[in-house]
Amino acid sequence: MQACPAVDIDRLSGVLERFRVRAQLHHAGALCGLSHFDAREGHGYLHLLRRGSLQVSHPGAHGVPRAMRFDEPALLLYPRPLTHRFHNPPAQGADFTCARLCFEGGAYNPIARALPGVIALPLARVTGLGPALELLFAETDRVRCGQRLLADRLFEVVVIQLMRWLLDHPQEAGVRPGFLTGLSDPRLARALVAMHEAPGEPWPLERMARQAGMSRTAFATTFRAVVGQTPADYLGDWRMALACSRLREGQPVKLLAEELGYANPSALSRAFAAKVGMSPRQWLAQATAPGGE
Repeated sequence: MQACPAVDIDRLSGVLERFRVRAQLHHAGALCGLSHFDAREGHGYLHLLRRGSLQVSHPGAHGVPRAMRFDEPALLLYPRPLTHRFHNPPAQGADFTCARLCFEGGAYNPIARALPGVIALPLARVTGLGPALELLFAETDRVRCGQRLLADRLFEVVVIQLMRWLLDHPQEAGVRPGFLTGLSDPRLARALVAMHEAPGEPWPLERMARQAGMSRTAFATTFRAVVGQTPADYLGDWRMALACSRLREGQPVKLLAEELGYANPSALSRAFAAKVGMSPRQWLAQATAPGGE
């Protein structure tokens, strides 16, 4: 499959600065027999199969393959909690380097929402990963001072490199219409990045279309086909994702309203309730309660 044409803007930094992806080294070495990763623990995962073979199953899951097998180095990304099991030959364990992932913002993180339940690819297919993987594997092969911290940062580098690749190969990775497919379109990407960088500014359809270098009609039609929703609905979702993130950080609703372009706190609260189903105060109480999202 041909890669998308190059886009001469930074499509990721504005999103990743607002919604961090944090990694934590989970395992390095052989795994033998059955290894179980339970969604109830609340983690995403990045698994790197370095050597050996692997069969992975997803018991009871919907929208992902029931089972997959790999006989070459491979990458498995679980952006959201999803129960999965590794089945390895009991006498010949496969060699893994694995990290737990946290997409900040939980269910409202736009990156986690845009990705399928699992992305599984041979490492050789994802160009650009080589240098980061070489450093990561060298760091996890033996214990040294600062190993865990450095490994965590290198995992995050691998995730960013993978995101770069996904922007140019969304169909190959099974990415459904949404945020990432929009950023994969050279014209739509310019409008999306502008909205991401300045969510509080007025964004009538004419201004969005002008950023993309398209007519209003062509922009609206293309946006809906590629992203899967109207430009206005996308902007509303982006603002609500930011609102959820800022509320968790302790930002008061009054300042949030100014930051996100609402006339007053009441207007933000009404928009929030329409999108999320509860007021900002109710959502924050639920999100920060033990066992909350």
